[in-house]
Amino acid sequence: MVEYYSKTIIKRKLDKLMSKIVVVGANHAGTFSINTILDNYGDQNEVVVFDQNSNISFLGCGMALWIGNQISGSDGLFYANKEGLESKGAKVYMNSPVESIDFDGKTVTALVDGKEHVESYDKLILATGSQPILPPIEGAEIKEGSRTFEATLENLQFVKLFQNAQEVIDKLNDKSQDIKRVAVVGAGYIGVELAEAFQRHGKEVILIDVVDTCLAGYYDRDFTDRMAKNLEDHGIQLAFGETVKAVEGETKVERIVTDKNAYDVDMVVLAVGFRPNTALGAGKLETFRNGAYLVNKKQETSVKDVYAVGDCATVYDNALDDVNYIALASNAVRSGIVGGHNAGGGDVESNGVQGSNGISIYGLNMVSTGLTEEKAKRFGFNPAVVESTDLQKPPFMKDENEDVTIKIVYDKDTRKVLGAQMVSLMDISMGIHMFSLAIQEGVTIDRLQLLDLFFLPHFNQPLSYIAKAAISAK
Repeated sequence: MVEYYSKTIIKRKLDKLMSKIVVVGANHAGTFSINTILDNYGDQNEVVVFDQNSNISFLGCGMALWIGNQISGSDGLFYANKEGLESKGAKVYMNSPVESIDFDGKTVTALVDGKEHVESYDKLILATGSQPILPPIEGAEIKEGSRTFEATLENLQFVKLFQNAQEVIDKLNDKSQDIKRVAVVGAGYIGVELAEAFQRHGKEVILIDVVDTCLAGYYDRDFTDRMAKNLEDHGIQLAFGETVKAVEGETKVERIVTDKNAYDVDMVVLAVGFRPNTALGAGKLETFRNGAYLVNKKQETSVKDVYAVGDCATVYDNALDDVNYIALASNAVRSGIVGGHNAGGGDVESNGVQGSNGISIYGLNMVSTGLTEEKAKRFGFNPAVVESTDLQKPPFMKDENEDVTIKIVYDKDTRKVLGAQMVSLMDISMGIHMFSLAIQEGVTIDRLQLLDLFFLPHFNQPLSYIAKAAISAK
């Protein structure tokens, strides 16, 4: 009898200590939040997950590689699944969109198997991500109620979900569709990658953007001009400085019309960007100027016990020393880990971000972090730029040796590094991580001048292009 009561008391204490954490959304940020909780605080928490999709953890950044036949298929683009999460103890509801949240009563209402399902929570993690921006283009509409961004006009495509990529590939491979010319609208990262992908698939490609360059905002103009020439050299038609007005066709895409031209095409892909998906918190959670949930470095929202992670939330931008919105998969992953720790019972703060990013198109590699000179001016800094172009390795190394161009942006007043950009046919990607750390830690340009950078002919020169650029700072 004593043993029975002892066990009962222990169980009650555990029940009292247990928290129920509901996670809404299970892609990058959501999946990492879930795994962080289960791996570190699984004995303290019950985890319930709702996701409106039929799959989770799709690496959208691999979509272009799949379309362009640079990888064998989509299997490797998923890093988690329902079964794996449930084997760790989570309860996962797929195809179950959350309809509403009662933040005062701490309940989530979702559609599960077509029926209303109400789930209570102690803590809530919002990982609702982002959704494609639909510009005011005549003929471009999403079917009412479509959760996969299906357009009313056939062959007008969005690129967000696994289903979107699968649909595009199925159509490209369907000979009856006879898709020969594809227009990609938007020359940011996704648009440029997709332009390459469609060309690699054997299609004629037109890349359209309202601004007069590609990758605007990430690189200075000489860098973007080099990428634009790279695209043109591989047969991609550039229509920069053109505003799309309409997509025309009886039942399927036949042409795209801009303010300057009309192009006969068989498919139009809209890749003009994404906006945070924050409708569930409307009127209750504080938001940033673009509608993203405003969070602190612990991923906490303005409502107690409610966290937001990934593309639906803000980040702390170390280059600005202020809150910002930077939607990147790497940021989503880190925010998911931070949010998972804090919701699970830990105490972890984000280090902030620099917006580090990279792209590789036809072997031309570009990486950047922090601010460009233009952005630095816009945000009130007094920026200066130093630049160096040199061979990666000594000239006597004839094989696999290419020029590298680097730009470092720093503030004239504080001397702190604000940003960096690099471009080369060599893989110079690891170098940008040093600059990311420099921005995070407030390192000055002067500290980089005599930084201990090792030398070996197989890798670099005795005085590297990084040191040359830093030394030239006045």
